[in-house]
Amino acid sequence: MFDSAATTKPLPMIDPFGRSIDYLRVSVTDRCDFRCVYCMSENMAFLPKKDLLTLEELDRLCSAFIAKGVRKLRLTGGEPLVRKDVMTLFRSLSRHLDRGALDELTVTTNGSQLARHAADLAACGVRRINVSLDTLDPAKFRAVTRWGDLDAVLRGIDAALAAGIHVKINAVALRGVNEAEIEGLVAWAHGKGMDISFIEVMPLGDIEPSRLEQYLPLSLVRARLAERWTLSESEHRTGGPARYVEVAETGGRIGFITPMTHNFCESCNRVRITCTGTLYMCLGQDDAADLRAPLRASEADDLLSDAIDRAIARKPRGHDFVIDRRTRQPAVSRHMSMTGG
Repeated sequence: MFDSAATTKPLPMIDPFGRSIDYLRVSVTDRCDFRCVYCMSENMAFLPKKDLLTLEELDRLCSAFIAKGVRKLRLTGGEPLVRKDVMTLFRSLSRHLDRGALDELTVTTNGSQLARHAADLAACGVRRINVSLDTLDPAKFRAVTRWGDLDAVLRGIDAALAAGIHVKINAVALRGVNEAEIEGLVAWAHGKGMDISFIEVMPLGDIEPSRLEQYLPLSLVRARLAERWTLSESEHRTGGPARYVEVAETGGRIGFITPMTHNFCESCNRVRITCTGTLYMCLGQDDAADLRAPLRASEADDLLSDAIDRAIARKPRGHDFVIDRRTRQPAVSRHMSMTGG
């Protein structure tokens, strides 16, 4: 596959607010084998396959960003592991790890396909993954994901751990759904040597009335956890938006991702690319740049590099997420699966 990244360490991209952009999240597909209620409509209309970037184009796009200073690359979806032949992309991108141009190649997954891919991911240099899991109750899991099989996800997590991959659990805090399970999720994750992060519901895509009622501020979650365990602030950072606490009794960490109650924009170091080559400089804004056109316009990367520079130059200070109970309108109209998790 095409490799545009230089062998010397490049200078990082700097946005208008002085932030170094060194973290790229790339959606390889908008498709998923789940239909999580806070992420997708039940009857999603997916993109025609012809509109998606090829795996070779995704490789070239990622390589162009690595040449411009990206050090952490996360593949997302939809569900990235349902894309046909996706492991060829992981194997190709792993060359950037081998030569030291990339610090981390990782993935966010729902875990449904992990059992068959975990060993291959580890062989590609993937050392850390995020698995989205909101409940350990099979009935609730089926209700939240609409189609998901909890046992398959748990087998996938065990396969990843057996392959030597560090797993972090991501759980969306849902009032009236998994609210009573949060302590149990922490105990389970820490018992298996996994960190866990809780995420506030974000107003992306069509917001049903139930979504509004399920919003649970993580300030309340943290207060409840502090009633059971001794929590202390942690200096641990992963390059993402989570802020961590250490749990004295378990020895594990809990992360809090709070786009609603306390945004993390001041330290934002990331941008997102969709599976069609659209670059979003902010998850919570509609401004975007088309990278597919310059990517396909020339075999050289000059046009692509210029398009990336122009986009980074207009990265906003932050998002304006708000749950609007009066109009019930989302902050942005696209679903999370369209942007990339």
